Amino acid sequence: MKDRRPFEVIESRQMDHLRVFHDVARALTSSLELEEILGAIMDKMAQFFGPERWSMLMVDDHTNELYYAIAVGENTESLKGLRVPMGEGVAGWVASTGNPLVVPDVALDPHWSAFASKHPDLKIKSIACVPVRSGNKTLGVIQLLNSKLDLLSEYSISFLRILCDYAAIAIQNARSMTLIQELTITDDVTGLFNARHLYTMLDEQVAQGQVFSLMFVDLDRFKSVNDTHGHLIGSRLLAEIGGLLKRCLGPNNAAFRYGGDEFVALLPGMGKSAASGTTMALREDLRAARFLEGAGLSLNVSGSFGLATYPEDGNTVATILRAADTMMYEAKITRDSVAVCGKGTVSKAAKSAADSGPRQAVAGLFLERD
Repeated sequence: MKDRRPFEVIESRQMDHLRVFHDVARALTSSLELEEILGAIMDKMAQFFGPERWSMLMVDDHTNELYYAIAVGENTESLKGLRVPMGEGVAGWVASTGNPLVVPDVALDPHWSAFASKHPDLKIKSIACVPVRSGNKTLGVIQLLNSKLDLLSEYSISFLRILCDYAAIAIQNARSMTLIQELTITDDVTGLFNARHLYTMLDEQVAQGQVFSLMFVDLDRFKSVNDTHGHLIGSRLLAEIGGLLKRCLGPNNAAFRYGGDEFVALLPGMGKSAASGTTMALREDLRAARFLEGAGLSLNVSGSFGLATYPEDGNTVATILRAADTMMYEAKITRDSVAVCGKGTVSKAAKSAADSGPRQAVAGLFLERD
């Protein structure tokens, strides 16, 4: 009987581990949502080790700093937006070295005792901090403060590291999925969104029922650039124009390459007046820019702009697209101009061209030119 009891205790602890592994593995295979999976992993850690406070910090590759992705416990509000430089503090040291840190009692460790004394607000008694690594790269750290450190045997630390490996798998899966999603919605020449994503965003905008404007842009005489300088230069020109669109439209609006030398801008929340001003400003920015100077050229480009506003110019995805597209066709008659859906009459040339192809004229428009 004396030999059996320790065996039963060990077996019970191992069964707890197996149950945790099973739950975490199930979370990994049932979802690709990073926050959901990491939450499941951290919850299991918290249940098993019982820390007073625990957190997961992720490495920001751009700044080489750590930020709090998940934090539970005291003073968590103060952690929002907090950045930890690589190498500083507990988490920074673990992230920079790639080594786990387990201090059952900081009072008995001179280095971390001094650290705890400098940060009395943290009330650190014990530390368990383990890196989350993929290959030779540290993705983040998991930090448990004031845990049930009597549980932190070598076996339990191994268990903790395995959970960190699960977290690394979750992070890599989520990043791979994000990259795949970005590739499916991004035009590979310009880096702008593609037409497929335009339709998705338009569906969302129409479902919300809020005002937005849609701008179509067709580059004037772009074919002559390809004919004169070749298609490689043409593609580089499209890429530079895509960059200009992003800069001029800003982060609150979305730019798309619709196909060939046609671009679209989605302007959420913009009525006709504001969108007309934005369109005219973009037209001027395009005219003023010089492109491909790095290739020894200095090309100037103009565009024909068509603008329509939801819901007054079209209350479905199809009708608002048709309205903006037809305005662009109107602007192409004279080039380097802006046609805005509104009061007026469709020109005979535009109506004839529209009726002869997939572009259809819409009633009521006026033309803005110099």
